[in-house]
Amino acid sequence: MNVRTMTSICATAFVLVPAVTPIVEAQAGRIINRAGRVATDEVARKIDQLVRTGVRCVVGDLPCVEKARKSGRTPVMTDASGNILTDADGVPITDPDVAARQAGAGGQAAAAPAGAVETPGTGAWVNYDFVPGDRVIFAEDFTSDKVGDFPRRFDLAAGNWDVIEWQGQRYIRGTTGGTISVELPEVLPERFTIEFPASVQHGNASLRVSTAPIDHGSRAFAGSAPSLRYSDGGLQPIKGKGPEAMTKRRDGARGDALVTVRIMADGNYMKVYLDEHRVANVPNAVFPRTNTLYFTIAWAYDKNPVMIGPMRVAAGGRDLYERLEAEGRVATQGIYFATDSAVIRPESTATLKEIGEMLRARPALRITIEGHTDSDGEEAYNLDLSAQRARAVKAHLVEAFGIDAGRLETAGLGETRPVGDNATPEGKQQNRRVELVKQGG
Repeated sequence: MNVRTMTSICATAFVLVPAVTPIVEAQAGRIINRAGRVATDEVARKIDQLVRTGVRCVVGDLPCVEKARKSGRTPVMTDASGNILTDADGVPITDPDVAARQAGAGGQAAAAPAGAVETPGTGAWVNYDFVPGDRVIFAEDFTSDKVGDFPRRFDLAAGNWDVIEWQGQRYIRGTTGGTISVELPEVLPERFTIEFPASVQHGNASLRVSTAPIDHGSRAFAGSAPSLRYSDGGLQPIKGKGPEAMTKRRDGARGDALVTVRIMADGNYMKVYLDEHRVANVPNAVFPRTNTLYFTIAWAYDKNPVMIGPMRVAAGGRDLYERLEAEGRVATQGIYFATDSAVIRPESTATLKEIGEMLRARPALRITIEGHTDSDGEEAYNLDLSAQRARAVKAHLVEAFGIDAGRLETAGLGETRPVGDNATPEGKQQNRRVELVKQGG
């Protein structure tokens, strides 16, 4: 199964159910009745609350799930007809991956509803230019950690941190000021990208990302290492002791909202994004390359923690066409899909644009688009899903860029051609990919 864990905001239809209606009353009653013997008063109360106040999201509609979480509500998964999906105990399913596996048990990938995801290259995404690195250096979603434990792949420098489960996803939670670090398998290259969702809840709280320890004794918290500082809906690149760029604040951003932080570096040139918005464009950033990332927080409390979600660090590569010419094929990590679906997510905009413009500039170029997955799930399911995704990429290139469909072939290879170890988070990330193969070369 090919599940992307990185979160993002995008336009989607979702339904809030704050009011009590006869239909909701009836559905709550039916679900509680289905729970049968296990429906204690506490379970019944939980079911009733989920049905009445949750955000109903059709299975496969990842943007709806993300929007629900960012609004502080719980997603409640439904089938295409709007019926709430429940587990074996009759409790509504709030985890989109669990819902997708249940819906896909028949062997076919679940399809997201039409219009659930904004078309790449439209709306706020039209000028979005983030392209993730093509080689995954480090990836972690904390699923191998126990809830309540310190994350096993990280080191503690200061503070109080643990792994939590929040709305169907794992996060690291910091409840005091402090620092954790992770050692990478190699020194960050000149070109790299970093992606992770974060929630900074207190108005004075901040999260800094650096490649050297931050001086906790500095009042400005910027004393000893260049860093990136995220606070109160904005993000600043820090050079020495002062900001080197204006901070753009996300419109409507709440302190407790989840945002996806994306960092793209090429030498001293750095761009930083919060969700679909580029908030910093710095040509002279100082961000030393080491093999360690430090995450430093301030003003975090039990009631207002700082949370960091699944992260991916990737190395950048050469120009897309240069790699295709040199190697005959190129893998991209920059095409994202809704969970267990062939619906392309809008953060794929920049990568699809790069592919479309490459094909436009070279009318004789013909390629095969291959879909690949990791080894999670049934092999037949993964083959079907990867084939659907390859066809979706082709359709987008034809429709959005006017590429002749005869120049594009597709193939779904599922989990049959891994390039990484499926036993590691990095390997799984590397295996979830779309590859372009030059025909006749």
